[in-house]
Order: sequence, then structure tokens, then C-alpha cells
Amino acid sequence: MTDDAARSSAMVLLVEDDVDVREAVTDTLEDAGYRVIAARHGQEALEVLRNGGPRPCLILLDLMMPVMDGWQFRDLQSKDPELADIPVVALSAHGGLHALGAADHLRKPVQLRALMDVVERFCGNATPQA
Repeated sequence: MTDDAARSSAMVLLVEDDVDVREAVTDTLEDAGYRVIAARHGQEALEVLRNGGPRPCLILLDLMMPVMDGWQFRDLQSKDPELADIPVVALSAHGGLHALGAADHLRKPVQLRALMDVVERFCGNATPQA
């Protein structure tokens, strides 16, 4: 799939274990017209990515999660040639994320404008659902 085709789907993979954060980010992005697939941890996210479904234009990745944390997910994702080129934006209250190799990061609590700016940068503008 070409980069243009991948981005045209305007689908974001959100990897976040906190239910409240996951629902708030999902609702915000869906209200803006993006499709969101949510995963509770890195292992679930890898399963979503490898199931042959639509390719996300962006992965929003929490770092502190059970089962498989964001660091472990990012390590496996970056080594998989089918997944390595999907941009990742880390979500964390902590700094020092340059070692993660993510395209960008957002500090928690995530500010709405910053979230929308980063999603628009990687996925383009979406059309809100009627």
C-alpha cells in the first residue's frame, strides 16, 4: 500500500490501557472524522496490525501498559518490515523519549489542540461524520 493510500484511510491506532483516556481520545478523534481502532496494550496492537485490516496513518502509543508496554511494542514494530514505516507518536507524562525512535510525542495529560495538530500532520484532515 502506498503512503497516500495508507493516509487516505484516516484511521488511527490508539494503544492505551487507561479506559478514560482511551474513550476521551477516541471520541475526540471520531468527532473530528477519523476512524479509531483502540488497543489496550502492545500485544493487542500488534494483533490488530497483523490481522490484515486497514493500515493506520498513525499509531498513538502509551508507554506504561500491562502485558506489553510501549517500549516493547515499539521495538517489535520497528523490526517488522510490514509495520516499521507507520509513524508512532508516544503518549507519556515523562520526558526522554528520543530513544524510543518515535516520530513525535505528546505529554500527558494530552491537550486537545496538540492532539489534533499531530493527527492532522500525519493523517491529513478528516471530514467529521454527519
